[in-house]
Amino acid sequence: MNSRRRFLAALGATTLAMPLHAFAQQPSGKIPRLGILLFNSPQIDPVYLLVDALAALGHVAGKTIVLEYRYAESRAERLPALAAELVELKPDLIMAFGGDVAPHVKRATSTIPIVVLVSNDPVQSGLVASVSRPGGNITGVTLIYDELAGKLLELLKEAVPAISRVAVLWNPDHADPEYRETVRAANAHNIQLQSLEVRRPGDFEGAFEAARRERAEGMVIVSSRLLLLQKQKIVQFGTENRIILAGNWADWAKDGLLFTYGPGLAEAMRRIAFYLDKVIRGARPADLPMERPTRFDLTINQKVANTLGVKFPNAMLARADGVID
Repeated sequence: MNSRRRFLAALGATTLAMPLHAFAQQPSGKIPRLGILLFNSPQIDPVYLLVDALAALGHVAGKTIVLEYRYAESRAERLPALAAELVELKPDLIMAFGGDVAPHVKRATSTIPIVVLVSNDPVQSGLVASVSRPGGNITGVTLIYDELAGKLLELLKEAVPAISRVAVLWNPDHADPEYRETVRAANAHNIQLQSLEVRRPGDFEGAFEAARRERAEGMVIVSSRLLLLQKQKIVQFGTENRIILAGNWADWAKDGLLFTYGPGLAEAMRRIAFYLDKVIRGARPADLPMERPTRFDLTINQKVANTLGVKFPNAMLARADGVID
C-alpha cells in the first residue's frame, strides 16, 4: 500500500465535518503539537507527503508528534475562524498550506511559530518582511521563481516551433511575477501574447471566448488557487478547441496539459518538514530565510501530443522527468 493510501486509510473512519486530531491519542508527557490549516481537506490536499517527510525526520504522527487539523472544505469564508480555533489549541507551531491560507494564521497569532508553503510572493502579499530576513513568526517555502515563467514559454516554443499566438490565463490578485516574466519571454521568442485575467469563477467563460476570438494556439496557465479549482473546466476548453495547454503543476499533465514544468510538490513538502523540524528543535522563524525552489520537473503527456499532432524533439524527451503515454 503506498503512502497516500495508508494516509487515506487512517482518515477513513473520520467524519469530515469534525476536526481531525492526531492519528492516535496524545501520549502522556510533552511531545510537539503541530497545527495544520488547509483550504480543502486532508483527503484532497497532499498532506500525506508532509506526514511521510516528518516521519523520515523522526516525527511520527501520533507517537512523537501530535497533529491537529483544521480544514475549510473549499469554503474560504471559514478560514478566519478555523485559524483562530487552531491558535486557541496552543500548538507548538502551525503549518499553513497555501498563500490564501497563510494570512489568516498570521492574523490569528504573532507569537506561535508558523511555517508556510505558498505559491505567491510572500513579500508582495505582506506575509513576511523579506525572503532572506522574514522577521516575525513566519518562514517556510515559496514556490515563486522569476525565471520559471520564461522557461515555460521557452519550452512551449521548443515543442511547437511554429506557435506564435499564446494566451496567458492568470489571476492578477495572486501576487506573483509570472505574467510579467512571461511577457519578457514572449518578446524574446517573437510570440504574440494575450492576457486573460480571471478573478472569480464567473470570469472564465469570457476569458475562453476571448482566446477563441484571438485564435490562441496555446495557453499558459499561471498557478493560483482559483485556477486549480477550475482545472476541469480549463482542460475541457483546451481539449475541445485544440489549444495547447502548458503549466507548472506536474499533476496537471496527466489531466490533459501537453506538458508541465515546475517545482515538485513532494520536494516542497520535504523542505517544509525540514523547517518544521528546525522550529521544533528551537529555531526561530525570524532567523530562517524562506526558500525558493531549486529543482524543476518537466512532465510530458505523449498522448495529448499525439492527439494534437505535436512531435516533441528528442532532446526535450530526453530531459523529461516523466512521460505519460
